[in-house]
Amino acid sequence: MKLHDLRPADGSRQPRTRVGRGIAAGKGKTAGRGTKGQKARAGGSIPPWFEGGQTPLHMRIPKLRGFKNRFKIEYEVVNVGAIGALAERGAFELEAPAGKSAKAAPATVNQDILRAVGLVRTLDKPLKILGGGDLSVALFVVADAFTASARTKIEAAGGSVNVLEIPTSPLAALGITPEADAGEAGGADDAATGKREAGPQTKSRAKSQAKPQPKSQPRSAASTGTPNSKVKAGTSTTDTGAEDAVEAERPVEDERPAGTSAPEDDAAAEPAAASDAAPPSGDDA
Repeated sequence: MKLHDLRPADGSRQPRTRVGRGIAAGKGKTAGRGTKGQKARAGGSIPPWFEGGQTPLHMRIPKLRGFKNRFKIEYEVVNVGAIGALAERGAFELEAPAGKSAKAAPATVNQDILRAVGLVRTLDKPLKILGGGDLSVALFVVADAFTASARTKIEAAGGSVNVLEIPTSPLAALGITPEADAGEAGGADDAATGKREAGPQTKSRAKSQAKPQPKSQPRSAASTGTPNSKVKAGTSTTDTGAEDAVEAERPVEDERPAGTSAPEDDAAAEPAAASDAAPPSGDDA
C-alpha cells in the first residue's frame, strides 16, 4: 500500500451538493426550488407571521381594550399556610432560650429564608404575605407587605410582623442627630425673626429722636401784624429811622455760642425794641 492508495472509510465523507450546476449534478435546472411560485423566486421569503393572505391575528384582536397600570407593584406572594407547614416540619431554625425557664424565641422568617426553602423564586421583587391557610406556630415575619388576614393569623399564633418601609424623604447622615439640627435651625429662625421685628422699631425710634422739637416763639407786634400801642399815627418815618440806627449799632456775629437764643427770636424782638426807642414826635410834645 502506498500513499495514493489511502482513502477514507466508505460513507464517512459526503461530498457537498452543488446547486444549479446542470441536470447531471442532480440539482440543476430549478435547483431544488420546484417550478414557479413565490418560493422559487430570488428574495421571495415569507415572514413567519404571514397567514396566507387572511386577516392577521394582530389585526383581528380588538385594540384599546383593557388597562395596564404602570405603577402596579409586582410582589412575590406567599401564604401563611405554606409558611406554617414548613415551620411545623422544622424548616426554620429556632433560637435557643437564654435561661431554663425562658421560652424559645419565635423563628425569624424573611425573604432570604423563604428563598432558601423554595417558597420564593427571586429576591428582585418585594415580598407580600397572604392570609391563605392556617398558622399555629409563633413566627417573626419580615416582609414588604401583609394582608389584614395574614397579619391577624400571625399575631393570633403568638408571633409578630415587621413591615419593611422605603423612606419617602431624605434621612439625616450618620452621626447627626435630627433633634440637634432642628434646635439649631429654630434658634437661627428666632434670631432672624427678632432682627426683622427690631428693625422697624429701631428705625422709628431713630426718626423720633432725630425729629426737631418745635420752639416756642414770643408773640410780638411785628409777628402778629398789629400796631404797637406806644407808636401813634404819623410817626412811620421816625420809626424807620430809629430802626436803621439800631441795626447799625448791633454788632454782626457769625457764630453764636451755645445757649444763646435762636435768630428767629432776635428778629421777632427787633421791631418791639425799635418802637420803644423811638423819640416822641412834635404832636406829643
